[in-house]
Amino acid sequence: MKRSTFLILSIAGVYGAVLHAAAWSVNNFLMTGPKAYLTYSSSVAAGAHSGMEECKFQFGWERWNCPESALQLSTHNRLRSATRETSFVHAISSAGVMYTLTRNCSMGDFESCGCDDSRNGRVGGRGWVWGGCSDNVEFGERISKLFVDALETGHDTRALINLHNNEVGRLAVKATMKRACKCHGVSGSCSIQTCWLQLAEFREIGNYLKIKYDQAHKLEMDKRRMRAGNSADSRGATAETFHHVHATELVFLEDSPDYCTRNASLGHHGTEGRECLQTGKNLSQWEKRSCRRLCTECGLRVEERRTEVVASCNCKFHWCCTVRCEQCRQLVAKHFCARRDTTATAPNHIRRRNKGHKR
Repeated sequence: MKRSTFLILSIAGVYGAVLHAAAWSVNNFLMTGPKAYLTYSSSVAAGAHSGMEECKFQFGWERWNCPESALQLSTHNRLRSATRETSFVHAISSAGVMYTLTRNCSMGDFESCGCDDSRNGRVGGRGWVWGGCSDNVEFGERISKLFVDALETGHDTRALINLHNNEVGRLAVKATMKRACKCHGVSGSCSIQTCWLQLAEFREIGNYLKIKYDQAHKLEMDKRRMRAGNSADSRGATAETFHHVHATELVFLEDSPDYCTRNASLGHHGTEGRECLQTGKNLSQWEKRSCRRLCTECGLRVEERRTEVVASCNCKFHWCCTVRCEQCRQLVAKHFCARRDTTATAPNHIRRRNKGHKR
């Protein structure tokens, strides 16, 4: 079996496993092909999963909240949308795979990978030199590209957009890396520092890409030239469009659908039944407006429901060394988007007629 075919089927198995919330195992991988890639399978699956979990966090209080259907990334099936939301999914998934591979490499999980010491000994700046154990992002980038980009078998504009957004995700991992340093010198004078690069928290990468999502650029294609299919004229139109796109900029091709309403064919559940926030400690302005955004502006009403919550309380420390707590019950008010009661605002004669009608 050719390596490219192996990689395509491999990553399809990875995303399929995550999509169905199944535990990843080598059984999801074809047992043919280069055995070296089997070593990375669990990291790829874990990275894709962490990417989608971060997506759910970033869009938790928005109309589109990163549903499971968003994980169907490849353009070889019918789900070939290229919206702003799809661009984020590609970027965060690609970043998640690269991040996990890099982190596992630094933790010594792979025999074929170790620290990046290529710059050790060089002067990095005034008062510091490169040293220590830098996270090997070059390794993570190379392996993640082999897996994730293998999904795109087409040569059309959508495939190129997906590949571009995959790269944006990988660049985000690099852009958010932090420099960590250790002091050296007589009596801790810190006259010289040894520094290395390490991964940022993945939440920071998610925040970075969320800003890129808000600033994403819609590509305006020459439809007449694009109708030429795979001809040189079509490829030329695509190349001209991407020539003006920055490498770190998310791009999309199609406007987003109405996420207020349910669309089963597209995998959108709508906002009816979604929880929103009105009151609470440390809520951002964006969270405080979630009921208006998810309910009111979507033609729904805000419904308050009181639910009983059991939580630990009155905790006391006992020597030595345990903490004992009581279990307290309290009613908590939560808010959800509900369909408006049309009979409440209907004219009297309509209400009376509906009241007497039974099915």
